[in-house]
Amino acid sequence: MDLITVDFETYYDKELSLSKMTTEEYVRDPRFEVIGVGVKVNNNDTEWASGTHEELKTYLQTFSWREAMFLAHNTIFDGAIANWIFDITPRAYTDTLCIARAVDGVEVSASLKAVASRHNVGVKGTEALAAIGKHRDDFSSEELSRYGDYCINDVDLTYSIFKKFAPDFPRDELKLIDLSLRMFIEPTLDLDLGLLEQHLMETRDHKDKLLEKAGVDKKDLMSNAKFAELLKGLGVEPPMKVSPTTGKETFAFAKTDEDFITLMDHEDPQVQTLIAARLGNKSTLEETRTQRFIDIAKRGLLPVPVKYYAAHTGRWGGDDKINLQNLPSRGIAAKKLKRSIIAPEGYSLIDADSAQIEARILAWLAEQEDLVGSFANGEDVYKKMASRIYGVAEDDVTSEQRFVGKTTILGAGYGMGAIRFREQLKNFGTEIDEWEAGRVIKIYRGANRDIYNLWQAAQNMLVYLCRGDALSFGRNNLLTVDTKRSALFLPSGLLLRYADLQTENGYEKRANFGTGLEVSYKTKRGRTRIYGGKVIENVCQALARCIIGYQMLKISKRYNVVLTVHDSIVCCVADEEVAEAQNYIETCMRTVPDWAEGLPIDCESGVGKSYGDCG
Repeated sequence: MDLITVDFETYYDKELSLSKMTTEEYVRDPRFEVIGVGVKVNNNDTEWASGTHEELKTYLQTFSWREAMFLAHNTIFDGAIANWIFDITPRAYTDTLCIARAVDGVEVSASLKAVASRHNVGVKGTEALAAIGKHRDDFSSEELSRYGDYCINDVDLTYSIFKKFAPDFPRDELKLIDLSLRMFIEPTLDLDLGLLEQHLMETRDHKDKLLEKAGVDKKDLMSNAKFAELLKGLGVEPPMKVSPTTGKETFAFAKTDEDFITLMDHEDPQVQTLIAARLGNKSTLEETRTQRFIDIAKRGLLPVPVKYYAAHTGRWGGDDKINLQNLPSRGIAAKKLKRSIIAPEGYSLIDADSAQIEARILAWLAEQEDLVGSFANGEDVYKKMASRIYGVAEDDVTSEQRFVGKTTILGAGYGMGAIRFREQLKNFGTEIDEWEAGRVIKIYRGANRDIYNLWQAAQNMLVYLCRGDALSFGRNNLLTVDTKRSALFLPSGLLLRYADLQTENGYEKRANFGTGLEVSYKTKRGRTRIYGGKVIENVCQALARCIIGYQMLKISKRYNVVLTVHDSIVCCVADEEVAEAQNYIETCMRTVPDWAEGLPIDCESGVGKSYGDCG
């Protein structure tokens, strides 16, 4: 298979620019223009071609794309141009930007300039800076030639980076990059324009009704100072807080501020109405997201922006200002937005979700065999935990008690202390006092000593990494350290990194398990504290991602994978194949790689004409 490295140079100005627009908006804009393209086939000399779109299409279609791998740096952009403008569909896509995030970690820049410099493959040029506001016909032949040299250099840098990374990069991860890119470049899903427009109108009407009911002007509601006066007019002293950035006292009007949240349940209905009007009108997320969907629907199919290796743990994320990873899961908004994402005519969507995968991985990795057995036998582990906490028979556990059991299983497994546990419950509307929270945490740790011991092993690992010593831990010593790169080896062949890991003297009360050392590592936000329980949380999420990736590849051999959200995989299948496909997908989702033998996993799936109907 040929490797064809590509870089498109396109028209841009102050408004028509990727700094102002999404990739989808930019490439689909009627003003969009390709000035030229650099193409390198394998290790041959890089060519530069410039011309009209029709001329470039003729030139590009001389290459054997069906038997080629398409390579670029930020292939979402170049691949979309190739497919949408020039009807190019290669055998596979790959991307040095995606690879760089996986190899170097997400805490450093993955721009072409940064990656090339970091790996000593060359220096990125600056000729593009002189191209702003210039159409192809505005360039002199000399300027166009210099622009071509700039493009050729970018292509050569991209090729050099790939050749440096490729020998050691896992083959399966290259396949996952291809899958991720295809979701955007070769879109399958459509959008229900009518439903979206209806939802936008209803959202705006709801805001207007809130204002009308509150009897206030929107400007007064949006201004913190004027809103404070409105509260005082109702006999309520505005809640205050100290700003973490300025250190000065300011209004606590954020929807996450505890004192503000309590006002939602104020005894005076007028206060409740005022708070509802403030929250409803302050938030613009629902409107902007719906409007963005409407705009996309008017332009074509939905390019699904799934960002490969978006997180520290390797998980996929949202991109292109359309984060399908965090669509609301409850309420009318959730139903409308998810139902607006639809399968093409004659097809249905299957959404398969791994059930409690991280909690299962934790029990398995720690060799907490009683909990592993409960998962394997299909027992209700949340109810079982609640039974232990409250000293009642499982059949007598109430829904609220089960929720506490669920929060305990999902939260306390990573070293969460009583204070944070109590806060987490409160965020979901369940309140317990500090003593009770401490009691629950003590019960969990007593019942799951192997998990507790795993935290300690992870804490020891951090200290070993800081010293440059090797260590393995977890079931079958699955997790080993890379002392040179301050990282843990993952079964995928990639790394879980803790860059510039350092220890400091000092006793950390909450979770250092007697080491007497506080450990931190370098992130984009500065130095971040890390401890055994947090490492295990990272590890479980990273292993879950490894398993989801393995399952995605198995499924993709037969069916079109169109989306992945956290621990779920969404496929688009022909209507007549739904029953067979659902069975096959569920079988794949209950299959684990060889390294995870004995891990009890399960899945739930749903079918629908829309994403929202699959639940």
